[in-house]
Amino acid sequence: MDASSAHPVDVVLPCLDEAGALPWVLGRMPAGYRPIVVDNGSRDGSAELARSLGATVVTEERRGFGAACHAGLLAATAPVVCFCDCDASLDPRELPSVADPVLAGAADLVLGRRRPQRLGAWPPHARIANAVLARRLRGRTGARLHDLGPMRAARRADLLALGILDRRSGYPLEAVVRAADARWRIAEVDVRYLPRSGRSKVTGTFRGTVTAVRDMSAVLTRPGRPA
Repeated sequence: MDASSAHPVDVVLPCLDEAGALPWVLGRMPAGYRPIVVDNGSRDGSAELARSLGATVVTEERRGFGAACHAGLLAATAPVVCFCDCDASLDPRELPSVADPVLAGAADLVLGRRRPQRLGAWPPHARIANAVLARRLRGRTGARLHDLGPMRAARRADLLALGILDRRSGYPLEAVVRAADARWRIAEVDVRYLPRSGRSKVTGTFRGTVTAVRDMSAVLTRPGRPA
């Protein structure tokens, strides 16, 4: 049995020092969903721990969220690929609600719209930045999205065909922009958003959020692809 039939869905988990969250994240992976942990320079033994917990581990030496995401996409073999943060802020048990519309052929790209479950799960500065970017995205593409959520699903071959170039914080947004330009059917489903394990490298600091906004703003100002 080849990998695509054994695992109908691969889950790309960009990872940078997430040893504290990995047991919870990998322990909640649904049946048929293969976790691919992309180690992006961890110094806390995340790669070794993920491997011991049964995950496929990929090493991406080039730093950057987009670099890790793309390395995982290249390593995936299943027809449908999900992306999910590796910090326990998102529950992998909710992955089927995101992937099912893609598996059923009802949508080409599905994003999880984050619904905070506790105070502090989503810092105000990060939430405001996300809302501003989502509004700009709607103006740029017409896609009726409210969140640029990191939990998402699409078909692997189609994602690769988009030719996403960003390898930093703009990668997730560029994927949506290019998908919208390609007339993909894009949908949102609600997912729970929990306080992450440890400190975020992006939204946990004002500086990290500013850097992410700068990267994503650059994506929004690039010319669109021809229809």
